Amino acid sequence: MKKKEMIFILGFLVLAGILWIGMSFARSGSHQTIRITVDGEEYGTYSLSKDQVIRINDTNVCEIKDGKVRMTEANCPDQLCIHQRAIDEGGGTIICLPNRIVIEGEKGGDVQYDDSDDGLKIDAVT
Repeated sequence: MKKKEMIFILGFLVLAGILWIGMSFARSGSHQTIRITVDGEEYGTYSLSKDQVIRINDTNVCEIKDGKVRMTEANCPDQLCIHQRAIDEGGGTIICLPNRIVIEGEKGGDVQYDDSDDGLKIDAVT
């Protein structure tokens, strides 16, 4: 290999390493809570630090255990929501389409304004 080729390859590897480190810092925000919505309406917000079983209407049951949440029961015919990956502090989403239920990780540091502030809600985009 020529000297210019080695410099190019080394420069490319350094740039890739810098980008990889930057992306890992961008994703480093942890999700301490989950938000459950049913048919687009907020059902509740729950902490991942407290182990509990949550009954969602009469259709689904999810369980928070050891900092992870997973759907344990559902009356939908396909049962896809039960087989989805558990949500942990890294984030994620569980969706039960027939019952219109969405469980998603939320960052604990997000800022939200209630309806008394002109109905504006500000949520960080990740």
